[in-house]
Formats: sequence, C-alpha cells, structure tokens
Amino acid sequence: MKEAYIRFMAGVDPRTSDALFRVFDKKFREKCERIHLMISSPGGIVFHGLSLYNFLRGAPVEVYTYNFGSVDSIGVVIFCAGTKRFSVPHARFLIHGVAAHFGGNQSLDEKGLEERLKGLQIDYKNIARVIADTCQRPAHKVEDDMNNRTTLSPQEAKDYGLVHEIKSELFPIDADLSVIGESNVQPQQIQIPFPLPGPGQQIQIPILPAGPGQNIPILPPGPGQQTQVQHLTGPDTQGVTRSDCLDHGTNF
Repeated sequence: MKEAYIRFMAGVDPRTSDALFRVFDKKFREKCERIHLMISSPGGIVFHGLSLYNFLRGAPVEVYTYNFGSVDSIGVVIFCAGTKRFSVPHARFLIHGVAAHFGGNQSLDEKGLEERLKGLQIDYKNIARVIADTCQRPAHKVEDDMNNRTTLSPQEAKDYGLVHEIKSELFPIDADLSVIGESNVQPQQIQIPFPLPGPGQQIQIPILPAGPGQNIPILPPGPGQQTQVQHLTGPDTQGVTRSDCLDHGTNF
C-alpha cells in the first residue's frame, strides 16, 4: 500500500488550506491509498476547516490523523476526518464555540445581521455534529462542552471518543513526508526610513518588536541615502485568523 505523511503545523486560513489541498491533490495523482495527516494547529476559520473535513471524508483514500502537539478549535474538526485518530502522550485538545470578526468600519443592516447570525448558528451546529458523530456522543452534550471551552488531555480525549490510540511514534524513517507550516512562508520585510542626523546629532532608531530569536538589523546608509531599519517578521500564527478574501469570517 502506498502511503503519504503530511505534517501540518499552522493556523487554518486560506493560505494554509490551499497548500494542504495542493498536497492532497498531488498524493491522489500519485495513487496514494492512505494519507497520514499530523496536526498541530491553533485553529482558524470555520469555512476552511469544515471544507477540509468534508473533502477528506469524501476522498477515496484512508485518512489517519494525529495530534502531535495541540489541536484546538476548528483543528479538532479536521482531526475528526481521520478514520483512525492518534495522539502523542504530551498533547492537548481544545473545543469551544464560534465567533464573528468584522474588518475595518464595516456596517450591516438588520437583514445583514440576521444573515450573519444564522450563519454563525449553522457553523456552530455543524461543528457540534461533526464532533458528536465522530465521538458517538449526543450533540447537545458536545454543544455544552463547546460553551464551556473544554480542554482535553490525550487520555481524556480517548475517553471522550476523539482518539483511538495514544502513541509516540508518528512516521517511519523512510516516509514520504510533506510539510506545511511556518517554514514554508517567506518572511515579510518592512523598511522604515527616517532622516539622517545633522552635525553633532545622534541617530534615533525606532524600537520595533522582533519575533523569538530574531534580531533587527540596521543597514548603514550610503551617500545621500536615509538610514533604514528592517523588521523581519515570521508568519502570523495566532489562534484566531481572518480570511484574506472575505470582509469578515467566522473563526473557531
């Protein structure tokens, strides 16, 4: 049996979902019969998470899912797509409700608000049904757990019906491994110019936050040039992300 392994360590958003779909398409063309999806995710956008779940459930291959760190929010729904579901011993799961985030100065009339509220309610019910069907639990019990923001250890997740087996092993040494996560993203570069100092003056450098383990390099100016500060930032990995293609999105 031809098998493929995918390590997904990222939030669930348009960029990472597209990357994951591309890997799936490639593996299907290569006639893989079983896909092992290893997940550590803070969650993200409901639209993309439910789409991934439904796609994997309908795909003509076996799908095994693994929690190798933390599977939160809509990441739990993607995890539920596995016909067999595993967790490493030192991991966690987080189940909670949905929220709507609106961009800029967006305003909605009464009908728009009603439509948005109905969409939230449907997303909420869909998530609860996915988890309930996976774990063989009553949907109203899952809804209560979502409202209470329930965190589960691997053993608690196994007792809950979310996990089949707890084990440390994830993939063999010769595995066909694809990676989706922070290492795939080129850092963004922001240049902030400020005037050169006059005689007897000091260069004033604005303080910019750097990411963990990052430095802020200062580039010396050339003749007639301004001093520039480069701020190198890694990808956004917040638990709640906003869709790049929508004015507002439902986050979970």
